[in-house]
Amino acid sequence: MNLAIVGLGSMGKNHYRVLKRMDNVTVTALCDIQKNEDFYEPFYTDLDTMLKNEPIDALIIAVPTFLHKEIALKAIEYGKDVFIEKPAASTIEDAYEILHAANQKGVKSCVGHVERFNPAITHLKNELKNKIIYTIEITRIGPFPPRISDVGVLTDLAVHDIDLIRFITGKDILQTSIYKSRKIHNHHEDNAVLSLLLEDEIVANITTNWLTPFKRRKVEVACKEVYYEADLIGQTLHAYSDFQTDNSYRTRDIHIKKDEPLYKELEAFIHYLQSGDRGNLASIEDSIETLRITQAK
Repeated sequence: MNLAIVGLGSMGKNHYRVLKRMDNVTVTALCDIQKNEDFYEPFYTDLDTMLKNEPIDALIIAVPTFLHKEIALKAIEYGKDVFIEKPAASTIEDAYEILHAANQKGVKSCVGHVERFNPAITHLKNELKNKIIYTIEITRIGPFPPRISDVGVLTDLAVHDIDLIRFITGKDILQTSIYKSRKIHNHHEDNAVLSLLLEDEIVANITTNWLTPFKRRKVEVACKEVYYEADLIGQTLHAYSDFQTDNSYRTRDIHIKKDEPLYKELEAFIHYLQSGDRGNLASIEDSIETLRITQAK
């Protein structure tokens, strides 16, 4: 399977590193506006030239969000399958345009919501089968990343967790309240709290910011008979149950085999290209739903 990567920033380099470890994949070419490092593969600064000259089955699009539409439409025009890093585009309208073009051309497409492939989330989703969920609390905080200049925390961080809430519950989000502020970022919000109401009266809350000196990625789920706590960085999952009137309870540490989420996601993408089975990959439609919430007035 011949893949090319467009955008060799932080995320693009991660894709490059992981793809080079995979046996059934060849990184055919790379493309960015300038070459800052030496690569073994042919390097292009013009996308059209790369698409015309190289035998490419699919593109990994890891450019800044505002360029997603332009790059994706060009790849689709050439009949290439696309993996677009989250979110699908800067606006709902642009995402719909990409979706329509992909459907018209008959190419495969997905959006890179890598947390779906975090082993802690995989096990949590399995644990939640047939459980009655009451509440979900997600914390995603950390220091400000200087590389992010085109979007705020809602588009860069909160989209992860909006997607995770829909993914692990299988429920639609019915109502949303968003509270946000800008403290240190020059143009966009860097501090936000989202309160969500899902089907079956599930209540969810997301806290996210770029104001904290340390990273924290936690998902907590309260169910009828058990409480789960997942650490997405440490890839751990704990379950608390058998609550007693004397405030005692039973703790269960759920065994998780640690793995790299991006590797599992790209494995799923290759399988999708070969079989047509999307599996747990996020679709452009999924990304549109997250954008609908973050861009709600």
